[in-house]
Amino acid sequence: MDHPMQAGAEDDYSAPDMREASLFAAKEMLKRQTVRRKELQRLVPLSDTTIYEMEQKGEFPKRFYLTPRCVVWPLGDVLEWIDERREASLAGTTKLAPHPDYRLRGKQ
Repeated sequence: MDHPMQAGAEDDYSAPDMREASLFAAKEMLKRQTVRRKELQRLVPLSDTTIYEMEQKGEFPKRFYLTPRCVVWPLGDVLEWIDERREASLAGTTKLAPHPDYRLRGKQ
């Protein structure tokens, strides 16, 4: 009978299982991390007004208050939103603003 720690004995976890567990742990940590406004502005270069309007429409992760004066966003939700936007852009499903008509510039 082989001892579990002897060479050739099957491990309870294979390398892919350990990587999957590590990835899961990293995702769980991201869900709990938060970013403040300045950090958010580095990640998402949109104006405060645009972010606020998108939050109100349900198009951007909602902020919450850690304290009465400290507003934060869930980092995992923000990164997931960025990934969704990237995928939509690459798939061509992002609604773009119309291009300006340069012929109208001097006529106004």
